[in-house]
Amino acid sequence: IIPKIIEKTPEGRLIYDIYSRLLEERIIFLGGPITNVTANLIIAQILL
Repeated sequence: IIPKIIEKTPEGRLIYDIYSRLLEERIIFLGGPITNVTANLIIAQILL
């Protein structure tokens, strides 16, 4: 189960999963070593 965050906005409510919200704030958690593949995936997500 992935926790959700509810954010109030002028238009109503936005519901995020916790990982999307943290990524929006540029906060990244890694559970293993940084390899070329993981580094490329992280950079791709940050640049979106």
